[in-house]
Amino acid sequence: VQLQASGGGLVQAGGSLRLSCTASGRTFGTYVMGWFRQAPGKEREFVAGISRGGSTTRYAESVKGRFTISRDNAKSTVYLQMNSLKPEDTAVYYCAAGNAFVVDTTPARYNYWGQGTLVTVSS
Repeated sequence: VQLQASGGGLVQAGGSLRLSCTASGRTFGTYVMGWFRQAPGKEREFVAGISRGGSTTRYAESVKGRFTISRDNAKSTVYLQMNSLKPEDTAVYYCAAGNAFVVDTTPARYNYWGQGTLVTVSS
């Protein structure tokens, strides 16, 4: 499966952005989907994940209450709505698809990755 992320940009602190990630192929609904981010000089970290049918979501503590992950299997797309953005949210955001049965926070458990989209939050 190929993943294409979009929606990044420059936003002021307190603002919002919505990231999208569209997958190729007809098997999108068989994958657990995740969003990760990587800031300069830091390791890639889990942000949010969603189960195949969308009934289960999981978030990093740092984004709980501010970010919402959702998916539309008919459109082969996963979204990340980001509200109340902070400068520390600045990073390249990646979407990923995994074959695991549960929403995992470990990057190694995801098999396919998008190219990344840059989010910059100014103070």
